[in-house]
Amino acid sequence: MFKNLLSVVLMLVVAVAHAQNGDEKFIRENYNKAEYDIPVRDGVKLHTIVYSPKDASAEKKYPFLMQRTCYSVAPYGPDNYPPRIGPSPTLMRDKFIFVYQDVRGRYMSEGEWTNMTPHIAQKKGKTDVDEASDTYDTIEWLLKNIPNNNGRVGQWGISYPGFYTTASALSEHPALKASSPQAPIADFFFDDFHHNGAFTQGYYLTFPVFGIKPPKPTTSSWFAGEMFEAKPDGYTFNLNMGPLKNFDKYYVKNFYWQETVNHPNKDQFWQKRDILPHLKNIKHAFMTVGGWFDAEDLYGPLNTYKTIEKNNSSTYNTIVVGPFGHGRWSRETGHTLHNDIYFGDSIATFYQTNIEAKFFKHFLKESGDGKTGLPEAYMFDTGKKAWQTFDKWPVATVEKRKLYFHESGKLDFKEPAQPKSVSEYVSDPAKPVPYTANYKQMSGFTPFEYMSEDQRFASTRPDVLVFQTDVLENDVTLGGEITALLKIGTTGTDADFFVKLIDVYPGDEKNHAYLPNPTTVLAGYQQMVRSEIMRSRFRNSFEKPEPLVAGKMTDIKFRLQDVLHTFKKGHRIMVQVQSTAFPLFDRNPQKYVENIYKAEESDFISAKQTIYHQAGAASSLEVDVIK
Repeated sequence: MFKNLLSVVLMLVVAVAHAQNGDEKFIRENYNKAEYDIPVRDGVKLHTIVYSPKDASAEKKYPFLMQRTCYSVAPYGPDNYPPRIGPSPTLMRDKFIFVYQDVRGRYMSEGEWTNMTPHIAQKKGKTDVDEASDTYDTIEWLLKNIPNNNGRVGQWGISYPGFYTTASALSEHPALKASSPQAPIADFFFDDFHHNGAFTQGYYLTFPVFGIKPPKPTTSSWFAGEMFEAKPDGYTFNLNMGPLKNFDKYYVKNFYWQETVNHPNKDQFWQKRDILPHLKNIKHAFMTVGGWFDAEDLYGPLNTYKTIEKNNSSTYNTIVVGPFGHGRWSRETGHTLHNDIYFGDSIATFYQTNIEAKFFKHFLKESGDGKTGLPEAYMFDTGKKAWQTFDKWPVATVEKRKLYFHESGKLDFKEPAQPKSVSEYVSDPAKPVPYTANYKQMSGFTPFEYMSEDQRFASTRPDVLVFQTDVLENDVTLGGEITALLKIGTTGTDADFFVKLIDVYPGDEKNHAYLPNPTTVLAGYQQMVRSEIMRSRFRNSFEKPEPLVAGKMTDIKFRLQDVLHTFKKGHRIMVQVQSTAFPLFDRNPQKYVENIYKAEESDFISAKQTIYHQAGAASSLEVDVIK
């Protein structure tokens, strides 16, 4: 598996290098490269690479723009240059002192590695270290030892480096002027490895990257020998694996897997790794970036922005969300697609030039007074396929409405009046609903495409409920938060509910010119707009789970992530409800057990699930409608 991954990465690197050979030449001609082992307060040394503009002088000083990462700052060595540096070619050519640092315990940095380093709010001595203290000490060293800097520091990072950007912002160093966490992880109980406490089994191949510690600082990927390949395909492999406890076959020595297994609820272990409660007293500028189709980290950017907004009323705080998968705004693809859906051309370049570059240049090179000309929220409407700007997010003028489920698969904004009306299906963990029709994706390192995938493969299954509106007579724009409000019953004592919001295209929809698969038919396409899973045991508390009572009507309430999507006239709005989305998420045994990671094969049972949609017990999606 790792050899295949390396070959893919190598091909991408080669392709980027060929496409951007002018950039590498520019770097060599315009930047000096130097490597340092920067000591921090507890004596650990953090390996850092600095690219300084060659024309820097006492008369021409530059700001720092830094990325701290667990994924290596390669290429190492004084004569080895990357094909590009910085967040974008625009900023690279505008020139900054670019700083890259291996975080402690990773690659060439010393120290002990831990996932989602817990933030220590009250540090009592030199041994109380976290990402904030490491960043503070790094900035101090840079200011004193890198000549011709202007005394200002900015930082950015995508995905896990996005978490480091957020955590590093808590250093409160006065020289830190601008932070842009992009697709940042905020809380591993809701990002990446879990969704509402359900285990994201689709990441099963990634555990060696996060759960094996290097014996010493190294430039090589020490975890490669622990990686394996799923055969013949991810669905069959995971189904044959059986209960999660059988992954010990591969991961018995993997510390992160064992931590995950031994902490099935959001206990103190996970609570300490949640960065959101610490986002207070932030003085410098923030621009949080995400993608509407980010399968890994959408909870992170939305909740990072909202939490900073709530706790820091005077802080310059903005959000940008585009029509992208995970981190895809950092590379221009020309025609911008996610899966089959075409959104326009050069959208990444527009973001890099007109949004990101303006932010960093204003706070690091210009007045820094906050008058950037950028809006509070720069959001892409994935139905209209156009950028929209707002002065806050969610939009202040939205109307909260409910899309109610009805008998015969109807969906509309009218509350049901029938005295008794239900829809039922049998959920069998031995025959789980696949989350995608793309079996190649199921065998990949992480899932990407399913976030906008055609759901026709699922809508005909008997264990998937389908509710849809009549053909829309006018555009309907959903812009903001979505909450599933389910009234459920079950014959089991635990259950998952996976809810999907879908845009159904008209029967005369034409194919666009850039479809990656020529056999795709957009007529009648059921494009997933948003989805989320809820593990019912956590309906009242993520820390203290409770079984369901078989046969009892129960409220299940949970948030889907935000959207900005216009369902156009002639389309329909659809909602699908199911109990499995495999192997993206692990299977719930449907019989309550204390720890699903330790469940036996015999614990898995079929259960009949009931969704109520009647007067006094109406299931719905609560949505924000922009007028």
